[in-house]
Amino acid sequence: MRVGKLLVLSMLGAAGQAAAHFDHDLGSHEVLAADRPEAWAMNYMAVSSLMTGFGLPDGLGAWQWQLAAELGHIPHLSERQRRVGFNGFKLEDLNKSPVFGRVRLQLGLPHGLQLDLGFTPPLEIDGAQPRDLFAVAIGKTVWRGEHLALAFRAHGQHGQVRGDITCPEELAIGYDRELNPFGCQAPSEDRVDLNHYGAAGLLGGAWRDWRWHAEWGVLRTEPEVQVDAQVFDVRDRSHLVARGWLRHYAFGIGREHGRWGWRAEVLHAPLDVRRADGRDNDALTSFRLQLRYRPGE
Repeated sequence: MRVGKLLVLSMLGAAGQAAAHFDHDLGSHEVLAADRPEAWAMNYMAVSSLMTGFGLPDGLGAWQWQLAAELGHIPHLSERQRRVGFNGFKLEDLNKSPVFGRVRLQLGLPHGLQLDLGFTPPLEIDGAQPRDLFAVAIGKTVWRGEHLALAFRAHGQHGQVRGDITCPEELAIGYDRELNPFGCQAPSEDRVDLNHYGAAGLLGGAWRDWRWHAEWGVLRTEPEVQVDAQVFDVRDRSHLVARGWLRHYAFGIGREHGRWGWRAEVLHAPLDVRRADGRDNDALTSFRLQLRYRPGE
């Protein structure tokens, strides 16, 4: 248990004051319960990067393509929400970036299929940087009526974010019982894998020049955290794994302007968490925007 390791670290920190040359690695592998605070935070970050459909497949003919750029709002987490380490005891630096972005290539395939390829550029924000973060989806409109259409899509994501999450740079100021109770000696180099896959259904329609869509789906999340932090005189190399199934919902609108188009949607994903004061549903609700460009024939 990581709570037991917290006591070990504290004792090592006290010993480190008397033995400055004491230095070794301390690592563990732990598969977390789905409602642990650490698992909640990992799933929160994973679902905030979800590549939704932003509407039904666009009716691209075989080998026709279009480009899109999108941004999703990541809500600011309170101190209570950020207290996730050691089963809800330690504050973590989870407010790295207020947005998540990607670029997307949408390609029409034979038989009415549409392939979406997404990539998040490796831009560093506040010490956090995406690395090799790719997403892929394939969808198809299966029924189209006079005013409504129904589609299904399958999707997945693989990649990671690296940053100073467990020991942020501003805390790496030497041992201070008040400001730095966990003894961070340097900015950590933590790795968070944001892997997931799932399936979704989409319902959409049009009203005058406006388009609307609703999406609902299930998501298998497989996030992992590899801690790499120098605390007291110990290098913490803990490895945390979370596995779970989540639901997500999205509703949005958009318009076309010649070769250009835009979409706006709200993404909602219920997330259960068990904290010291009881069990709660602490959901992610994110506002998102997408800009599209389709070249001429």
